[in-house]
Amino acid sequence: MNETIRKRKSIRKYVMAKLDAAALDKVRAQIESLTPLYPDISYSIEIAEKTKGMFNVTAPHYLIFGSEEKDGHLENIGFIGQQLDLFFSENGLGCCWLGAAKPQEKEASALPFVICMSFGKPAEPLHRGSADFRRKALTEISEGADARLEAARLAPSGMNVQGWYFVADNGKIHCYRKKPNPILGLMLGKMGAIDLGIAICHIFKESETFGYTREADAPAKKGFIYAGTVVYS
Repeated sequence: MNETIRKRKSIRKYVMAKLDAAALDKVRAQIESLTPLYPDISYSIEIAEKTKGMFNVTAPHYLIFGSEEKDGHLENIGFIGQQLDLFFSENGLGCCWLGAAKPQEKEASALPFVICMSFGKPAEPLHRGSADFRRKALTEISEGADARLEAARLAPSGMNVQGWYFVADNGKIHCYRKKPNPILGLMLGKMGAIDLGIAICHIFKESETFGYTREADAPAKKGFIYAGTVVYS
């Protein structure tokens, strides 16, 4: 498995010194090189120094994600953003998805705001061991055999709900997100779809070739919403 996936964790304590210009330029270059899940959906990523809202994390820098609102745009943002999460972890920086935070000021992008992510130099251990992951068993979130599912199992999610399900079928992986109950849905809002995109990103990182499509004959799963299928491209 990708070594970063094995040890990454969400960082909530940061050294408050700003990153230097070279480090920020490296982040901007990475933003320009991301692979979207849906290439036809426009999105934006801006670097900011402040955010606001409930459960906010104090950090020297933030990413502000925006997107046009089309079917699949939330999964797309999760997929894109998790590539940056792994990039930060690989390069000695910490980050954390902030599901309840908002931009402090109106961001430059004209696209609707989706979610924030904090990042910077960590003031706590950047990585963790496999025993420190609190995750559901693979049998609770999937059926069928595919080695890539373990990477999806280790993905982060809002409130650690892990509201995804995967069906492995001869090299394909059908991807689902849990239908939220009224109370949990009110608390998590759009995070269920973003979380699924994050988990699919981990599958992408474990795939030699990767494609993503929607299949008319994908099996239905009671209590879950079908989102799409990972295929070999």
